[in-house]
Amino acid sequence: MDFWQILKNWDLQAFHFINEKWANPLFDSVLPWTREKWIWAPLYILLCYFWIRKYHWRGVYLILILALTVGISDLLSAHLIKFYFHRLRPCQNLEWVGHLIRRIDCGSGFSFVSSHASNHFTLAAFVSLYLRKEYPYWEPLAYLWAGLIAYSQVYVGVHFPLDVLGGALLGLGLGWTSGYLSIRFLKIFPLSSKSV
Repeated sequence: MDFWQILKNWDLQAFHFINEKWANPLFDSVLPWTREKWIWAPLYILLCYFWIRKYHWRGVYLILILALTVGISDLLSAHLIKFYFHRLRPCQNLEWVGHLIRRIDCGSGFSFVSSHASNHFTLAAFVSLYLRKEYPYWEPLAYLWAGLIAYSQVYVGVHFPLDVLGGALLGLGLGWTSGYLSIRFLKIFPLSSKSV
């Protein structure tokens, strides 16, 4: 058995563990909602308010750069990578997947990579660079938040584990790169509130 077949088998087994064997009423109620973008709108508004209040015009730049970075993440994941790999979603590929618990509508589009995972890990990676110095306890929470959203994609049956892992790696790369470039070259740095 070659490496790709082993990876494919692991992906399928991990999917069934998350989607079926680890199912419980609490996750059934909560996880479908965690993947909805509008649920997190208050968090995004609070982040914008925090950055503008703390960094003034620098905060506006941070918001614009973050929005551009997430837009690039979405473009790469949803419109380029997915159409290159043409991988069917688990809920579209029952011949290979077999039984699954479908907790939401299957949706359209391809599966690899997960745009939800990519976009939210982009946001988590970027934001964590600006929080880790003064608010280090928020950094692990940012990654746990993105991880929860990625996990929910598998739990509801619309992505395989490798889809969300690929999306997470893409998002981390984009978020870190954009964050470091904005700090280094655009001179946007999280200065203390006393020096702003």
